[in-house]
Amino acid sequence: MNAAAPSEPDSRQEPVEIPCTELSVEALRGVVESYVLREGTDYGEQDITLEQKVAQVMSHLVRGKARVMFDPETETVTIVESR
Repeated sequence: MNAAAPSEPDSRQEPVEIPCTELSVEALRGVVESYVLREGTDYGEQDITLEQKVAQVMSHLVRGKARVMFDPETETVTIVESR
């Protein structure tokens, strides 16, 4: 008769904020471009270039309106709105 293994405590690791100032310019640009390209934000009838979208997100990061987050569970990085 096999006894059920004891349940493991919830070992989920919470996402960690990565200060944008801790990333190299190239790494930050890569994170922002990846975010912009996967988000597919609707800008309505306006044509907004990738460069303009990147600049908008960079501005939000610099002003503290957005944060870079690393999820250790999925080993992914994303950008979220600051609260």
